[in-house]
Amino acid sequence: MSQYSIGLVIPTKNAQATLSEILTMLKTSSFEFSILIVDSSSDDSTVSIANKHNIQVKIIPQADFNHGATREYARNLINTDIVVFLTQDAIPVTVDLIERLVKPLIENDDVVISYGRQIPHDGADVFEAFPREFNYQEYSHTRSIEDIDQYGVYTFFCSNSCAAYKNVALNTVGGFQTTLTNEDYFTVARLLQKGYKIAYVADAVVKHSHSYTLCQEFQRYFDTGYARAENPIVQKLVGQAESRGMGFIVALLKKVWNDQPFLIFYAVVQSLIKWLGYRVGFYGSFLPLNVRKKLSQQSYYWSSKYY
Repeated sequence: MSQYSIGLVIPTKNAQATLSEILTMLKTSSFEFSILIVDSSSDDSTVSIANKHNIQVKIIPQADFNHGATREYARNLINTDIVVFLTQDAIPVTVDLIERLVKPLIENDDVVISYGRQIPHDGADVFEAFPREFNYQEYSHTRSIEDIDQYGVYTFFCSNSCAAYKNVALNTVGGFQTTLTNEDYFTVARLLQKGYKIAYVADAVVKHSHSYTLCQEFQRYFDTGYARAENPIVQKLVGQAESRGMGFIVALLKKVWNDQPFLIFYAVVQSLIKWLGYRVGFYGSFLPLNVRKKLSQQSYYWSSKYY
């Protein structure tokens, strides 16, 4: 048994399609941890599924959800030494996911964040699968602020879909900040600036992938660009993310050209859409509020109490 208390938080909104599978698998583990579901007023059977599994549920108004603020609320509510966040669409591959994920935090005092590996769902196309292949490799490693020269902006890469944090370390940086998106990215940057380390745990694996339309891709990258412009902590440390982004695009185009050349035009268009979304978002503060709301994937954010 770990000397740390461990709590798992699953933010949900209409999660009936996946929640039972996730809870059934996780509760099979002999590793001890508590589970809290923070539900954004689902109108499906999410809450009843959680109740059936005897899981604590805290319901919040949908308008009160925020990627950073809701996680901050949840970590204080569950109040464990280590808090794990798992999104409703991240399906554990093994029953001991949580045990594997938190192991580096338990064994190393200076490692205060860990995140797991993502693999695509069965049948995912190249545009879903390749980002996982590019960002989530087969070997585990740790990173610190001293690795910026080697990793660049990737030094601060994390995943809010499957990640664990030491609460005492989060307290030193004020926890998760209210933000449109990328709360994990900003939190990691502040923690690494404090001298802490992040661990990538390649054997803590979840299935997690999405198929987005070009419009949705634009909106997602608009949100990312906007959030990073408002929170320039990483840009101040390493500059813009274009070098890694260009590396990704080149690698994607090469893979598509070699494996499915008939998709090369779509790959080029998708890459341009992502880049355009990011750049428009980065300068989005100059746009009228109603335009930002239309360009964003999270239209509710712009009329919420967090904006």
